Amino acid sequence: MQIPSKVLDEAIEAFSRLPGIGQKSALRMVLHLLKTPADEVEHFGEVLQRLRKDLRYCRNCHNITAGDLCDICSDPRRDRSTVCVVEDIRDVIAIENTSSYKGLYHVLGGLISPMDGIGPSQLNIESLCDKSGRGEVQEVIAALSTTMEGDTTLFYLYKKLKPYAVRISTLARGVAIGGALEYADEVTLGRSIINRVPYENHLVK
Repeated sequence: MQIPSKVLDEAIEAFSRLPGIGQKSALRMVLHLLKTPADEVEHFGEVLQRLRKDLRYCRNCHNITAGDLCDICSDPRRDRSTVCVVEDIRDVIAIENTSSYKGLYHVLGGLISPMDGIGPSQLNIESLCDKSGRGEVQEVIAALSTTMEGDTTLFYLYKKLKPYAVRISTLARGVAIGGALEYADEVTLGRSIINRVPYENHLVK
């Protein structure tokens, strides 16, 4: 792609680093910003800077927050004995939109994937074990995508949490095999949370 300006080329390169954004999509975004009023572009830049500066990860569940604890962990109405384990923040948003779950969350920050060089030590697993070991948790709901990586992570969590007095359940299979949670509709996902089943039921005896 021949770009007539170095500044334009750098802007396209920056946008194309975003997930799912290719060179052509990045070019459209940059050209749109060029036609946008200067004050709106400045506001856009300020929002991005605040995003990086002001947001952090909740010290309890690793969700996104502007403070020490996220709004969910600091809500006294949530059931603190139940923890829903998810891959990332997108899954927290998807489950919250169902209005079917009233417990806490634990964000792993990814899934075990040897092909991608991601092992258990790179995920937020030990902090979940610590909570379980302190007796704070009675049930862990593994709300992970039904992919090979999701099933591998689930089995690893099952082995790690087995020594503790914690019930481990998974989503009911209303969520399609091989599907990601963020693409499931709210009714299906909500019913999967409500109708969760013990993880042992999925193991081959």
